[in-house]
Amino acid sequence: MNKTTLSIKEKHDYDWFLIDANCATLGRLSSEISKILLGKNNPHYNPSQNIQQGVIVINAEKIIVTGKKETDKFYYRHSGTPGGLTIETFKELQNRLPSRIIEKSVKGMLPKGSLGRELFTKLKIYTGSTHPHAAQSPKKITIH
Repeated sequence: MNKTTLSIKEKHDYDWFLIDANCATLGRLSSEISKILLGKNNPHYNPSQNIQQGVIVINAEKIIVTGKKETDKFYYRHSGTPGGLTIETFKELQNRLPSRIIEKSVKGMLPKGSLGRELFTKLKIYTGSTHPHAAQSPKKITIH
């Protein structure tokens, strides 16, 4: 009887990709980041495995959204105490913590469970155009 075997990619260092978020739309950027983290751009893609790719995002404060989302999109967080709900608009959160916007968007596109949590650790987001990951020699990717 023939058996189907799954060839597993050999263990090696992570492949790193650099994405500039300057004037990029939030949804398009987030979907591309999640595709790279999941490994869908890799010929060895398997939905249940970590393909070992990391993403570095720079200029997170320059992300844009279309329409009236700057004022009509809300981000919720709760302290856990009664009456502890805090609601922020996109613009307020962008002024306070611009990297949190991309983090929440990408995390929602990753699988729920231990694999998604592991993949999320390889997303590094920075405000400004500098990052401390020059040693990883990331490949630059442009998002249209």
